[in-house]
Amino acid sequence: MTAKEFIETLKIIGQDYSGGIPKREIFSLAKEYQQIPVTEVVKLLKDEDENHRLGAVSILDWKARDKKTSEEERKEIYRAYIDNHKWIDNWGLVDRSAPYVVGGYLYEKDRKTLYDLAKSENPMERRTAIVSTYYFIRKNEIEDTFKIAEILVNDNDEYVQKAVGSWIREAGKRNEEKLKNFLNEHATEMPRITLRYAIEKFDKETRKYYLNLN
Repeated sequence: MTAKEFIETLKIIGQDYSGGIPKREIFSLAKEYQQIPVTEVVKLLKDEDENHRLGAVSILDWKARDKKTSEEERKEIYRAYIDNHKWIDNWGLVDRSAPYVVGGYLYEKDRKTLYDLAKSENPMERRTAIVSTYYFIRKNEIEDTFKIAEILVNDNDEYVQKAVGSWIREAGKRNEEKLKNFLNEHATEMPRITLRYAIEKFDKETRKYYLNLN
């Protein structure tokens, strides 16, 4: 299996669609290619075609989710993502792969990388920092989500703002009091879109209360 074969197969699939290849087709093909060497995935990731890059991060995601993947390969998958982040340049690519590729790998390791990413000048690296914690949230660990949100709470990038709001909302499903404490401290200063995403699941009165603080 090679990057070239993936591209050629995707081209054949694309002949059935005049308005662009649906994401589900790319995800499905990526699953079939999950045994492709990581070096070949990186070739796809560096391609100018966004569908090829989406295919690349999807392959990394399928590899990371596979229980048969060795620890050595998990590290290689993780490094492929981190070392080539400049090609992971939109929120869709980040969200498709960061939770398992980055969060899953760091779950039982030092998580300093996430805090470094949270301070990056690249907004998609900052988004990776918060999105990766989704893996921890699923394991009922929400500390890192709120700590990273603290770093990003006044971020000036819309896609980071939305991610912060979304992820503290998800963490708040595990511990509503912690979310409210965070909002009590930051609601007056955080971007309104972050606040709106964060309070989405609250009842009408609670939403109104926090919006009036902003």
